[in-house]
Amino acid sequence: MFHFHTSMDKMRCFRKRSIFPFLGFLIAFLLFFNHYMDDGYVLEAEKRQLGETLIHPPNSERYVHTFRDLSNFSGTINVTYRYLAGLPLPRKKYLTIGLSSVKRKKGNYLLETIKSIFDQSSYEELKEIVVVVHLADFDLVWCENLVQEITRKFAHHIIAGRLLVIQAPEEYYPSLDGLKRNYNDPEDRVRFRSKQNVDYAFLLNFCTNLSDFYMMLEEDVRCSRNFLTALKKVITSREGSYWVMLEFSKLGYIGKLYHSRDLPRLAHFLLMFYQEMPCDWLLIHFRGLLAQKDVIRFKPSLFQHMGYYSSYKGAENKLKDDDFEEDSIDIPDNPPASLYTNINVFENYDATKAYSSIVDEYFWGKPPCTGDFFIIIFNKPTKITRIKILTGTEDRQNDILHHGALEVGQKSVDTKQGRQCTSYITLGEFKVGNIEVNNVDHKIGFDIECVRIVITASQKEWLIIRSVSLWTAQPVAQI
Repeated sequence: MFHFHTSMDKMRCFRKRSIFPFLGFLIAFLLFFNHYMDDGYVLEAEKRQLGETLIHPPNSERYVHTFRDLSNFSGTINVTYRYLAGLPLPRKKYLTIGLSSVKRKKGNYLLETIKSIFDQSSYEELKEIVVVVHLADFDLVWCENLVQEITRKFAHHIIAGRLLVIQAPEEYYPSLDGLKRNYNDPEDRVRFRSKQNVDYAFLLNFCTNLSDFYMMLEEDVRCSRNFLTALKKVITSREGSYWVMLEFSKLGYIGKLYHSRDLPRLAHFLLMFYQEMPCDWLLIHFRGLLAQKDVIRFKPSLFQHMGYYSSYKGAENKLKDDDFEEDSIDIPDNPPASLYTNINVFENYDATKAYSSIVDEYFWGKPPCTGDFFIIIFNKPTKITRIKILTGTEDRQNDILHHGALEVGQKSVDTKQGRQCTSYITLGEFKVGNIEVNNVDHKIGFDIECVRIVITASQKEWLIIRSVSLWTAQPVAQI
C-alpha cells in the first residue's frame, strides 16, 4: 500500500492529484505522434515500429509489452554537448547524480546543492559517484560566469572526475513557440515546463553510460549524511524484484532513482511529450508503461528542498519534506530473505510488507493464536548486530503483538512447508508491542539463518507488524 503525495502548484515540476486514465494517455500519444515524427529524434526503424503499434489499438498489457520490447528507444539522442568543466572518466561509477540549472530571477542554490552532495559523502562514497550539471539557460554570459564560480569552488572534484558541467546547445531544442495551452496554463508557464522537459531529456541522454544507477535532483536541495550508503542498502534489499523508479523524496523531481539502462527511453519519452504536461505527470505515465504500477517511496527521505524562490518567475516556494532526516545512516540493511507466516493474512498485507522500508507498507493479519509464527529466512547465513520490530500503527494502536517472543535460528533444512531452521535461541519478549535487541552478534555464537516471531498467547485483536529492521555486521557492498 503506497502513499501518493502532491508537491503543490509552486514546485518547479507540478504533480496532479490523479493521473489521467490510460485511454486519455493513449489519445495524447496518438495526437502527438505525428508531430514527434517530424522532429528527427527517432531513428527510421523506431518510427516504423512505433507507427505499427499505434495502428492497432492494444490493450494495456500488450501496449506495455510493445513499449518495453519494440519501441524501447535504446539508442541515445544525437546531441553534441559543450563540455564547460570536467570530462567523463573511462571507468563506470555506481551512481550518477543529475542536476539541471537555469538562471533564476531570485536566488541561486546550485552551488549549495553541489556542496551538500560532496560534504555529505564519505571519501569512499565519493569514489562511486559522479555529479553532472546541465546549465540549461540560453544566456551564455550567465553560464560562463557560473562555470567560473563552480570551477573555483570545486576544482579538486572536477580534476578527480567527480563533477562535470555540460550544456546542450540551443539549436538542438525543438520549437518553444506556439505550444499547446493544455490545462489553461499561461503561455509563459507552458514554455517554462516544456523547456524543462527538454532540459531533463538532454541531461538524461548524456548520463546514459556513466554509471549503473541514476539519481535526479533539483538544483535547490540538501542531502542527508551518507545518502549513498542508504541508497545502496535499499537497492540491495530490492534485489530480485522489478522496479523502474524508486523515490527518496515526496517533492517534485527530487530523489528519483533509475537504472541507467532506462535513461535512453526516458529521455526519448520526455522529448516526445515535452509540450503535453509537466515532467512529474510524465514520469507517472513512464513508470506505468514500464509496468511499475505503484509508487515505491522510501522513508526517511534522503533529500530536502531548501530553495525559497522557484525557478519559475521567482515565485515563493517554501515546501519542505517532513519525512526528511539529516542523518540517514540508521536505515536498516534487511538482507535478502524469504518471509513466511501461518497467521491469516488480511487482503494483500502479506508478510513481505513488514520487511520493506517503503512508506505505508506493513503486514496485517487476523487475530493470531498461541504458537503462530512469523519467520524470516535469509538467503545465506548472516551476522546480525541489531534487530528492531515494531507492531501496530498510530491509527490502530490496539493491533499490536500483546504476547510474543523473538528468536533467531540456524541449521536450516528444506521441508514441505518450505525452508526452516531446526535450532532456535530466544532473544527476548515483546513489550507493549515492540522489541529491540542490540549487539546480537555478541550474544550468540553463530551466523543467523532465521529470525522468528512466535505468538506466546492468543489475542482477540488483529496484528499489524509495522516494520522488521535488521542491521548486519558487513558493509552493505558485501551483502
